[in-house]
Amino acid sequence: MAIGIGQKVRVTKIRDGLSTGLKQLIENQAVGEVKGYRVLDGTNVGIVVKFSDEFSTWFFEDEVEPASGGRFRR
Repeated sequence: MAIGIGQKVRVTKIRDGLSTGLKQLIENQAVGEVKGYRVLDGTNVGIVVKFSDEFSTWFFEDEVEPASGGRFRR
C-alpha cells in the first residue's frame, strides 16, 4: 500500500504499547493527515499521522488505510 504525505488516513488498529489515554484519543479521532515517515529499524518505515487537535504520532503501515475505507477495529 502506498501512502503519501498529505493523504488522509484512518487508523484501523493499534498495536500494544500505547497508553490508555492515547488509545482513546486516537479511537475518537481515527482520521488524520500523513505528515511524514519515520525510519524504525533500517527495514521498516513508520507513518507519522497528525490529528485535528495538533497531536501526532507514528503507526506501522498495516495500522492505517486511506480514510475513505473501513472503521476502527478494537
